[in-house]
Amino acid sequence: MLSNQIFILNTVNTTPGIGSFVPFILLLAIMYVLIIRPQKRREKERNEMLNKIKSGDKVLLTSGIIGYIANTKEDTITIKISDNTKVEAVRASVSKIILNNDSLKD
Repeated sequence: MLSNQIFILNTVNTTPGIGSFVPFILLLAIMYVLIIRPQKRREKERNEMLNKIKSGDKVLLTSGIIGYIANTKEDTITIKISDNTKVEAVRASVSKIILNNDSLKD
């Protein structure tokens, strides 16, 4: 009798079905909605901001330098900090374009 019960227990199908993958799929969907999509949106906005930089714009660099764009190239920009001081920087180092009524407290 005991051997019949053991045999019956061993023959029960224990392979995982699709139900065991549902939590994993839900976790991936939540990660996509909460992390990946917003990051892609911020990256797209930043690339648009970097592409629309033009001469005369007032910018804030990631190093904290504030100046006006004197010249733009494909990958670099020349920033006029004061009358006789110009700095060449990588375009990606621009943190923010400062508007006339914009404050730096973000």
